[in-house]
Amino acid sequence: MSVLASLFGYKSWSDAELFSAVETLGPDADPDQRHNAMRILNHIHVVDKIFAGHLQGQAHGFAATNTPETPSLAELSWASQETDNWFIQHVATLTAQDLAQEISFTFTDGDAGRMTREELLMHVIAHGTYHRGAVGRILFNQSVAPPRDLFTRFLHTTQPQRRAA
Repeated sequence: MSVLASLFGYKSWSDAELFSAVETLGPDADPDQRHNAMRILNHIHVVDKIFAGHLQGQAHGFAATNTPETPSLAELSWASQETDNWFIQHVATLTAQDLAQEISFTFTDGDAGRMTREELLMHVIAHGTYHRGAVGRILFNQSVAPPRDLFTRFLHTTQPQRRAA
């Protein structure tokens, strides 16, 4: 399995764990903080969809990196998983030549961009990881233990044979 395939498996696994943790925010949680967590999760998803559009050479339909309205947690969790699955399937089909392909696109602020397919994919991984950490901090501040969002934990959880000496 390629590193990119492992990273997108990790992203999907981490996203699912984080959605489950946000779901546990009870009635004592600060509603503004829960909303902030939801806005960050929505931002991650919107940027994932934007970059999926760039990778496909298709219009993504977003005017900004977040939407005016915040979907429900259930809707957002489902949409996020669907997009994560698309990335997993997409990465599985790529060759070294595909990864080196340069793609021109337009950022939501109107600026032009040009990156290789591999760079676009790595941005999706790095961007999501960064923002999952912010949601984890919100959870911690609301007395909810955030998931241990670690690539090593993903590898050893999903491939327990790696623990063998």
